[in-house]
Amino acid sequence: MSVREAGKKGGDTVRDRYGSGFYEEIGRKGGKATRDRHGVEFYESIGQKGGKKVKEKYGPDFYEEIGHKGGQKVKRLIAEAKKRLAEESRERRR
Repeated sequence: MSVREAGKKGGDTVRDRYGSGFYEEIGRKGGKATRDRHGVEFYESIGQKGGKKVKEKYGPDFYEEIGHKGGQKVKRLIAEAKKRLAEESRERRR
């Protein structure tokens, strides 16, 4: 068994035992501890570093492209929600 397979097996066992919310909880605790130890500026700094690396790797147009995709998805989700609400409203009137 590889290290990766063992890690996945362990992670699956923890998820099954404690639920998927367990990971959210420990992540939140770890994030708070890091913020308390290093300050908010730490997150700003690593965010900027990450953004620069992504820009170097994919180019500046990448952000425009993913922003457009995200905007289109939001637009579609809003349209679907409005359609669903209209259908429910029609059903209630019957």
